[in-house]
Amino acid sequence: MIGFIVAGLVIGALARLFKPGKQNLGWIATLLLGLAGSVIGGVVANLLGTGGIFELNVLGFVVAVIAAVILVGAAEALASRSKTA
Repeated sequence: MIGFIVAGLVIGALARLFKPGKQNLGWIATLLLGLAGSVIGGVVANLLGTGGIFELNVLGFVVAVIAAVILVGAAEALASRSKTA
């Protein structure tokens, strides 16, 4: 469980690093988006037969970071849209 949280923080931090611009997200939002990305990466890796959902592998990690970048972008868009409304 602690490893899953640490992986979520690392994946979320990498996603924020790869996403251009400044994101107004706290560390809890980074953690949650990283955890969601890691679950997505695990599911994709499992569907492709390269490992289990909670197993660390290269393909799952890459997909997790890509998914987290997309989630950070979506969270950023939702946050900016709610500020203008």
